[in-house]
Amino acid sequence: MKKEIYIGDKRISKDSPTFIIAELSCNHRNDYDIAIKTIDEMHKAGADCVKLQTSKPESITIDSRKDDFIIKGGTLWDEKSLFELYGETYTPWEWHKDLKEYVESKGMVFFSSPFDNPAVDFLEDLDVPAYKIASFEITDIPLIEYTASKQKPIIISTGIATKEDITEAVNACKRVGNDQLILLKCTSAYPTPLDEVNLSLIPKIAEDFDCLTGLSDHTEGNLIPIGAVTLGARVIEKHFILDRSLGGPDASFSMEPKEFAKMVDQVRGVEKAIGVSDYVLSEKVIKNKNYARSLYVVEDVKKGEVITERNVRSIRPGLGMHPKYYSDILGKIFNSDIEKGTPMKNDLIE
Repeated sequence: MKKEIYIGDKRISKDSPTFIIAELSCNHRNDYDIAIKTIDEMHKAGADCVKLQTSKPESITIDSRKDDFIIKGGTLWDEKSLFELYGETYTPWEWHKDLKEYVESKGMVFFSSPFDNPAVDFLEDLDVPAYKIASFEITDIPLIEYTASKQKPIIISTGIATKEDITEAVNACKRVGNDQLILLKCTSAYPTPLDEVNLSLIPKIAEDFDCLTGLSDHTEGNLIPIGAVTLGARVIEKHFILDRSLGGPDASFSMEPKEFAKMVDQVRGVEKAIGVSDYVLSEKVIKNKNYARSLYVVEDVKKGEVITERNVRSIRPGLGMHPKYYSDILGKIFNSDIEKGTPMKNDLIE
């Protein structure tokens, strides 16, 4: 798989800045003005990308109240039918073009998650630069193949996936010749408890599937995205909402503008702190080495005196001989009168 991928003008690689996606999802509450205001706040908060979901309820499920189609299990959406839920999460398709233009006018990238082939075709007509496969679609191999066949970067969330599921999805991309793949560690629990996050899987996914990795996060707060970046995540996706009081299916695990901005700032700070994996010292640190220990003459001595543990010691600062030579010089003779506080050098020895 490619280790350098461009989505729009944003480069994603092992050494690039983290690509930060703000997920709009249904947090517009079916109000176009709220969608625009949310995009404004995403931009102010430092998002690189705005992502939508391009679906219709009938493209994901059928309108049925049979038991199979009723949500259960202690979720945020228990007792709703799947069709009802996806009706709430729908973003009008007629908004997409204008939202894309508005997002791009702000210098951000726009793309979406398609949920069937007509959605892919629709997004192709809009010339989106990438696609996202949602966690619950990772087993829809025909959809993945069709999406990947467009030969654009494809980001896949792994929220419900076994290793076998991920392998099948990766192979689907390979079959159509698409090697621009990013896999996102994800846990499909809303919000996600910390003990179910399993960040340690991020580097393992990168190794097992030889690809770039990231995190699609549904925890509350910004702790987990920061941790993910330290483990090699090159993409962070978080749901974004103007104000959680707006409500809606995704409100409880979506970030408000100030929270998102803080996360972005902390991610950028952590990137600086991660730095590079070598032993090269910065100029500032090199200067501070002057305050390390070295060998100094610590009392006045006369020519011909023997170098002893009393008249030469390892002390700060670090402008004399390296302490590793201490045992080598003990017992040797000073070649001149020397004042206390003189850095020890070879040229002081007979």
